[in-house]
Amino acid sequence: MQQISAGSLQSRLQSGEELNLLDVREEIEYHTYNIGGKNIPLSKLTEKPGFVHPNKTDEIIVICKAGLRSQTAQSILINNGYQNVKNLTGGLLALQKLQA
Repeated sequence: MQQISAGSLQSRLQSGEELNLLDVREEIEYHTYNIGGKNIPLSKLTEKPGFVHPNKTDEIIVICKAGLRSQTAQSILINNGYQNVKNLTGGLLALQKLQA
């Protein structure tokens, strides 16, 4: 499965690139701290994976706190026909360490 490092994601965010981010944490976590993107908690994603993005060939970067829920979400999306899904290695914790 495809991965993206925190450093690569940070560079792409800083360059202003428009990214399809999917944050699979619970809503309260998302509202506490987020880097943007669509928030669909993993529990809801399992019910309706088709609501993520209309184009199944576009890149989607799946994020969560530590990278475990997003890895599960990545598998769900791939099993539902999404072809370019990347998991943020180490999750938002890894990204926050770079920004500290």
